[in-house]
Amino acid sequence: MTKAAKGPWYGFATPALGKTVRWASRVTHHGGSAFPGKVVEKADPTFLRRTLAQLPLGVILVSGTNGKTTTTRMVAMMLESLGLRVFTNPTGSNFTRGVVSALINEVTIGGRIDADIAVLELDEAYAVQFVDQVKPQYALLLNVMRDQLDRFGEIDNTARLLGRVAEAATRAVVLNREDPRIAALAQLTPVDTHVSYFGLSRALRRYFPTDDDMATTIALAAGDDTAVAAADMPTNATRADVMLTAVGDHRAQMVIDGREYESEVKLEGVYNLYNAAAALAVVRAVRQDVRADGAIRRAADTIAQPRRDGFIMRAQRFATADTAELLDALAQVTPAFGRGEVIDVHGSPTELLLVKNPMGFRLALASFPPDDADTMICINDEYADGRDMSWLWDVDFSSLKDSGVAAVSGVRAWDMALRLAYDDVRVGTVDTDLEQAVESFVTGNPGRRKHIYCTYTAMLAVRAYLSKIADVADAGVGK
Repeated sequence: MTKAAKGPWYGFATPALGKTVRWASRVTHHGGSAFPGKVVEKADPTFLRRTLAQLPLGVILVSGTNGKTTTTRMVAMMLESLGLRVFTNPTGSNFTRGVVSALINEVTIGGRIDADIAVLELDEAYAVQFVDQVKPQYALLLNVMRDQLDRFGEIDNTARLLGRVAEAATRAVVLNREDPRIAALAQLTPVDTHVSYFGLSRALRRYFPTDDDMATTIALAAGDDTAVAAADMPTNATRADVMLTAVGDHRAQMVIDGREYESEVKLEGVYNLYNAAAALAVVRAVRQDVRADGAIRRAADTIAQPRRDGFIMRAQRFATADTAELLDALAQVTPAFGRGEVIDVHGSPTELLLVKNPMGFRLALASFPPDDADTMICINDEYADGRDMSWLWDVDFSSLKDSGVAAVSGVRAWDMALRLAYDDVRVGTVDTDLEQAVESFVTGNPGRRKHIYCTYTAMLAVRAYLSKIADVADAGVGK
């Protein structure tokens, strides 16, 4: 558990301040979901650390370039299914102020949070700010790819940022064995911190390329046989605690403790099956830590009665869960908003697909064939998207050549249309008015499935519009 920080004399009033700011921002429709956190961070810099210090099992920090939001949701839902009370930041607002805003939503007016453990998604840069305040007990580091070059620079710098997280974790770190920059972070972990890995079988490596594999996989897609040898390199010899060995339609096959298991998943997209392996690996790492002699009792000693007995019962249930129960919990996880989320718009299943870097876009295109769907692409370049959109030129859009793209929108709609033209992908309409473009797209061809690929702020805007004409789950944003 994180050591409590001493707050300012007025710290008792911080929850009330945050809740008041949240209420005012909702009434006036100003400030956004992270605004209360921004105010609280300024007024009471120790609020984050003080509040998270109440959690008997501490914090799981999830970071990396791709898959943070979905994997965080997987881990949180699995832990809840296995009996624990979990605090998380569900909206994908992955700056420290987003975590503070989520805390404001959950704490009582007296500042108490009723949870056993936190599962927090943090942006790579803000993860460093977080660990300067709160030492996470567990860290799950997913991958390093080119993303928001205007913020992070080249990927070796992103790896250095994640290295700070690995150095800070006090109990266990789970790493992606197949990403060389992530796997190398094992050297930075504290001596007493347990290190484990999730990974891929040799046969699957070409379907989940690292950033360094970009040229190889493009050559493979083009039928260049000379690329096969490079793509078929032996898998890292380091043992993976959870290894994904086969993928199918909403099914994943994994090897765990030398035994093969198969699990159903509700999530869309083949890339989410690898995220599932990552989530399973970190849940196993936490379970192993909780199983250690005296671990539950030591954690319980930090809690005042009457909460202590309830925590002990929940922690014991979690500690005794077997692999089959973990896989059952995984099978119940539903998509995070905007990440393969399906919204029914007047009989047309409309899938929102977040894209923010070359590899993520390419994997999304591979996971959602366009043959039986209309396609729209919405590209913004706000701060949360990254200002530099040059990465679009590293995406292979040839899979859309036969079907074409019905509509392109967003601030950078014309840049996207130009990029598609270079891959001979025909475009129906180009309209920088996002709401107008989405309205035309979703109401056209009634009953036909639709795919909308969008950057982060574009996804929020699309969701906000769709909530006016369809039933959209309340994720705390986009409405």
